[in-house]
Amino acid sequence: MKIDVLVAEIGSTTTVVNAFKDIDTEEPVFWAQGQAPTSVLEGDVRIGLQGAIEDLCRKKGIDSLEYDEMLATSSAAGGLKMTVHGLVYDMTARAAKEAALGAGGIIHYVTAGKLRRTDIAKIKEIAPNLILIAGGVDYGERDTAIENAEMIRSMGLKTPVIYAGNCENQEEMKLIFDQESGQKLYNVENVYPKIDDLNVEPCRKVIQDAFEEHITGAPGMEHVRDMVNGPIIPTPGAVMECTKLLYDCIGDLIVLDVGGATTDLHSVATESDQVARIMTAPEPKAKRTVEGDLGVYVNRMKVIESIGEEKFREKCGKAGIDPDKTLESYAAIPKNEDEIKLVEILAEEAVMKAVERHAGKIRYIYGPSGRTSVAEGKDLTQVKYIVGTGGALTRLPHREELMKKIAFYDETGMRLFPTQHAEILVDHDYIMASLGVLSKNHREGAKKLLEKSLGIKFPERRGSIAGLNEAMGQKENGPAVFEELKREQDEQDSKREELIKHIEECEAQGYDMSAYREDLGLPVLEKKDPENLRS
Repeated sequence: MKIDVLVAEIGSTTTVVNAFKDIDTEEPVFWAQGQAPTSVLEGDVRIGLQGAIEDLCRKKGIDSLEYDEMLATSSAAGGLKMTVHGLVYDMTARAAKEAALGAGGIIHYVTAGKLRRTDIAKIKEIAPNLILIAGGVDYGERDTAIENAEMIRSMGLKTPVIYAGNCENQEEMKLIFDQESGQKLYNVENVYPKIDDLNVEPCRKVIQDAFEEHITGAPGMEHVRDMVNGPIIPTPGAVMECTKLLYDCIGDLIVLDVGGATTDLHSVATESDQVARIMTAPEPKAKRTVEGDLGVYVNRMKVIESIGEEKFREKCGKAGIDPDKTLESYAAIPKNEDEIKLVEILAEEAVMKAVERHAGKIRYIYGPSGRTSVAEGKDLTQVKYIVGTGGALTRLPHREELMKKIAFYDETGMRLFPTQHAEILVDHDYIMASLGVLSKNHREGAKKLLEKSLGIKFPERRGSIAGLNEAMGQKENGPAVFEELKREQDEQDSKREELIKHIEECEAQGYDMSAYREDLGLPVLEKKDPENLRS
């Protein structure tokens, strides 16, 4: 049997292959799926890959499978372990961290400022697959990044280094990480080129390129190129690629992936005008957070701890299950109705906590002029779609009802959560990661397969976000506190208009109001006859 593309998802424990036919036609087909245990620990990933292909063949009743192209995503071999080192935590270090997470990296350590001996010891202990150095806006501070690079070079590691800091340091970095260092250097654009300006996409692309080079040399993975003839990217990075593709089709959205060990949340969304005016720091348009303590199997006890023992038992009682007995029998994949109910309780908590940690909030600060409002973190109030992928949110019977509860979880009304207007979608075929890597070379085919898996029809042409919202009859919405924000901002606008009018009246009488214009960010008028201006 001949197909167009085979996509392998090489996980830590399981390898899944998805077969696609007619990929570049008007009707691409998700043809079949097979799986087998991952064989990285056996020293050769090809054993697991071949086993998954054989499983697919058995399911389809065929003897063999041929394909033109084979692509892959991987979180095997421990995924892409990274350490990130910036200048100021809330600025360059955070920007570098956002770039790494969005590319599918697993962040094990983040530092700000000059590295200390304890930091060096920690890096050696982690043994990262990739080190990201940032620091300093373009043409700003230089010394910290250079000193950090010198210390990393002195460790004698063979770990590749990405430099994404002050552009003036790039030539210096080439001298530090020369051929004798044994460390490959990737010089990329600054992740934080100017104050309040994030530039994470160029760095994300290089991280994925570096991952492909690293993963093909990892123990057990060195022969992966014998089978795979297309891109290999981190599985979380592939989900982010698919999320960005989906954003281009339907607008602002979040994608939730609840797994056995972690819960990932990907968002691609722009903030509302009201929030943008009071934000204390910029947020990336495409953002990913990984909650390493929120998993429905490996970390189930931590999720129960998050719920609270008493409340957990109360929920189990309402669901009609014995928590002790069910937890004892539950092993990775729920096998009966009681275990399914247990996983739904765990998944709901994982989803709510993940959204709470990912979303921003509105906070009040008090000063001489009274109370003012500020916004911190990612604004999800404009999200039009909540998408569920991963084992739990594509297979649990009440998955849609679970995700609908997100809008009602914030009791304070101060968190920037998606609202009840957000529509729920499910990746029924569980192929978003495959479509993310598939979109690299077959973008239109990936879109059509996404439509089928999500059960929707994309607009012919999305245009601007505002245009899409208008076409769908949706208006900007947000928590109840938005009404108060609007009143505050209307008052500020009114005061500003009065002040501008007063400045113009004074200028008409011959007064020099340049200083006041500068304070308000207004253009300063040219002084035509300074001698006649009153002081």
